[in-house]
Amino acid sequence: MKFLTSQISFLLKNKPQRRNFKLLFRFLLILLVMILVFTLAFHLIMLSEGRYFSWVTGLYWTFTVMTTLGFGDITFETDWGRIYTMVVLLSGMLFLLVLFPFTFINFFYSPWMKAQEQSRVPKKLEEGIKGHVILTHFDPVSDALIKKLKRIQIPYVLLVQDFAEGLKLGELEISVMLGDLDDPETYRKARIETANLVATTSADVVNTSVAFTIREVNDKIPIIATCNVEASKDILSLAGCNHVLSLGEMMGLFLSRRASGGDASALIIGQFEELSIAEATVGGSTLVGQTLRETKLREKVGVSVLGFWVRGKYQVAQPETEITENSVLVLAGTPPQIAAYNSLFCIQKQETDPLIIIGGGRVGRSTGKALEKRNLDFRIIEKLSDRIKDNDKYIYGDAANLDVLLKAGISNAPSVIITTHEDDINAYLTIYCRKLRPDIQIITRSTLERNLDTMHRAGADFVMSYASMGANAIYNLLKKSDILMVAEGLDLIRIKAPEQLTNKSIASSCIRQETGCTIIAIKKKNEMIVNPHPDSVIESEDEIILIGTAEAENKFFKRYE
Repeated sequence: MKFLTSQISFLLKNKPQRRNFKLLFRFLLILLVMILVFTLAFHLIMLSEGRYFSWVTGLYWTFTVMTTLGFGDITFETDWGRIYTMVVLLSGMLFLLVLFPFTFINFFYSPWMKAQEQSRVPKKLEEGIKGHVILTHFDPVSDALIKKLKRIQIPYVLLVQDFAEGLKLGELEISVMLGDLDDPETYRKARIETANLVATTSADVVNTSVAFTIREVNDKIPIIATCNVEASKDILSLAGCNHVLSLGEMMGLFLSRRASGGDASALIIGQFEELSIAEATVGGSTLVGQTLRETKLREKVGVSVLGFWVRGKYQVAQPETEITENSVLVLAGTPPQIAAYNSLFCIQKQETDPLIIIGGGRVGRSTGKALEKRNLDFRIIEKLSDRIKDNDKYIYGDAANLDVLLKAGISNAPSVIITTHEDDINAYLTIYCRKLRPDIQIITRSTLERNLDTMHRAGADFVMSYASMGANAIYNLLKKSDILMVAEGLDLIRIKAPEQLTNKSIASSCIRQETGCTIIAIKKKNEMIVNPHPDSVIESEDEIILIGTAEAENKFFKRYE
């Protein structure tokens, strides 16, 4: 009853629907008068025949005749009575079987269904909402961002211009609002004055229009836009964007960091102030064959081993874990500590064979530039002639062709980096390269998060998700907490210490045992303690830096929300 009342109240707010309700009410009133008149006439004719019935029986007769049920238990004995019965019957057929369904459907049911749909795709956000994120385009990046926002319960709204798209996204339990992106009123209705952030991830031209339109109504709200063309950066900034993210270049940098140049060394892949996260290949070093306890890395150089990678899967480090030839350690420490590790365990190899990059698009070209900064040689395989640059770094052809791969040096290359934007092609090429070279390092890009496991099963050593990387970059700018994606599915998080952890030591909090996250640093007012001792006490004003998988993050936020 409460639901029906709220729906009727919603319908009555609309002027055309109020008019429809009046017409429906008038029709029902006419029908009620007709039934009463027919009942009265029934009694008069029956009295003329010398018969008497109760008023309930009169209503009963009127309804059975008008609805064409005609039980036949009450009938007239005169011709006038029978003629009257036919009049009532024809009137009932016209009003109840024809006009009433038509009127009900058009003046009540259809508007009610339309109101139901409109309530799922509103044209305005409710009053009182604040601190929300406004998104203007649904794509893999915004989809991944929405999942993160839901996890930490930050409100958001996705603007859609097509009603059907809004209904479809609503079925996926995504909060949407209908409105044109080039209409300033849309952003007023989206409560932009109380919003935390606007993120637009569409084409550069659309992003420019969005930023320019928003600045008409609000000049303070932070706007983050993605950029597909290098030349668009300045245009987006001039339009009013506070941050412009070149995701292609960022992905290229991420992929290049994972590439092995044939040496055993620790490479810094992320940094929070004094804290550095590094990945270290150990093949050929003295660490191979030892357990983590036996290496005594913390005592020797001060670094902590957080975990290690095995075929793209991150495993938390245990004291009894044995280091193998193919292990890739994840280290935490200060830059001097990472440098001290390299001075003891780094093995330099002069690798003459170039690495292979499959795909000469934005990501592939950016990967090549990043490898050049590491003084690593490479070859880019590209099948579109307009992307081929006039130098010896490019090889024209399809990477699915064995002759092309052989020409690029697949037989001796230490690594192959697959950068196309088609996940099915990337999975196919991963399987192909793994079949040709079981020992080669394969680094693969995945556009969609759901295909990460597929890439790992195909044989990739490392997989980086374009969607996760973009979502993390936007999420970091929210200032709610800092997240650094160390690798796909492994994040570094900086948050204010939850109340449940204050005045407890790291050991007594049992965070690692209960959630799988590890505290690798404590940020105090004047200093950051990297690799704190288990007896270190967490104080109320401290920030803690955690590292963990997505599953561990979920457990942590659920446990300490």
